Amino acid sequence: MSDIIMKCLAFFSDMGYFGIMFGLMIEIIPSELVLGYGGYLISQGKMGFGGAVLAGTIGGTLAQLFLYWAGFYGGRPFLLKYGKYILINEHQMDAAERWFKKYGAGVVFIARFIPIVRHAISIPAGIAKMSLIRFSVYTVLAIVPWTVLFLWLGKTLGDQWHLVKEASAPYIGGLSILIILAAVYFWWNRTTHEPIVVVTRKEFFRNKQNK
Repeated sequence: MSDIIMKCLAFFSDMGYFGIMFGLMIEIIPSELVLGYGGYLISQGKMGFGGAVLAGTIGGTLAQLFLYWAGFYGGRPFLLKYGKYILINEHQMDAAERWFKKYGAGVVFIARFIPIVRHAISIPAGIAKMSLIRFSVYTVLAIVPWTVLFLWLGKTLGDQWHLVKEASAPYIGGLSILIILAAVYFWWNRTTHEPIVVVTRKEFFRNKQNK
């Protein structure tokens, strides 16, 4: 673990719950490490699990809302120019756009657990002018289990919290496979089946009379 990361984490820990929230908002350190260190602080009795989950959820959601608004108001040209400052490159944007076009708005939830597109998926959602409420709901639903998992792993590992990424691999790998399979099934089902048309009783008799 580099000295810079440790100094940043120590700075965040001095701010308590706000430190977790702030660390996830600015994302200069991977969320896994911020949350893992938060779990370590929980194991030391310096904060409670529930408060850390709330702080992590708020911070992670605000970080994604920033990317959503950047895509909504700035579009792809803005992000190509300034994306490097928020650790988003063109390759990540291209991958995220492909996923969004292929699987639709639901991918905002699915992609949170997939490497490469996890952080960038908010950008095409913003560019596509996806409903802010819908985007926020999908984002929170994905961020909560992510936050709980890494806080729990950090708490369980204790002094070895820095191994949180390695410890999470079996959980994330298995979950990613399930989510990808669900996404493929959703896409296949949507493209191979005709949509169900709901006809009211009034419309049914009206159509029958017209015939």
